[in-house]
Amino acid sequence: MRKHILAMGGAFLADPDGNLLLERYFKELTDKDSPKILFVPTASGDNEPYTLRFFQAYTRLGCQPQVLPFFKRTPRNLDEFVLQHDAIAVGGGNTRTMFAVWRDWGLDTVLKTAYAHGIVLGGSSAGSICWFEDGVTDSIAGPLTRLPCLGFVKGSNCPHYDSEKERRPTYQAMVRAGAIKDGYAADDGVGLHFIDGEFIQAVASKPRAMAWQVSKTGDGILEEPIEPTRLG
Repeated sequence: MRKHILAMGGAFLADPDGNLLLERYFKELTDKDSPKILFVPTASGDNEPYTLRFFQAYTRLGCQPQVLPFFKRTPRNLDEFVLQHDAIAVGGGNTRTMFAVWRDWGLDTVLKTAYAHGIVLGGSSAGSICWFEDGVTDSIAGPLTRLPCLGFVKGSNCPHYDSEKERRPTYQAMVRAGAIKDGYAADDGVGLHFIDGEFIQAVASKPRAMAWQVSKTGDGILEEPIEPTRLG
């Protein structure tokens, strides 16, 4: 059973032109015509407009969308509820707060089981870095910081590499200093596809968006561009 993760740099469910290329790619990883896809918007405080965009997008794609709420009434049998789905998409927002809520409810453990069972995992921003060993976050006001994450994928992750000006220099400085592990960065509109924890390819819904592999080399830094497969 192959285990898929699609970690998206940003712009998930946010394209004003209705570009659903990354969302379609995520759906197709389930290998089902009408998969059950669960949205976990914890990082945004269960933001209702965000959740509505998820329902609209995945209904258009022929899926059966559901949401896991933590700021309203939460399903009693959490593992049973989560594990009935074919894919789980995690939304963006405050990653540190998201982890605090997940750990209190035990969702981190349930997600580990979901991954072992081959349920497709993915998401954007907070929903991207959460799958790695650590990631770059703006959860705390001020400079960007490192955040320990779930560790389903080895190494680190930095989203919004092209759209937030402090991301690129901060990530490179962290890797150079050994403050964060070597890893992958993604522009908005790019998904990093991993199978069984191994990087397979980058895919992009935007024409010039790129992915990057960033690693420490001696006292310096190596940033290697990864040309994505252009979707659509």
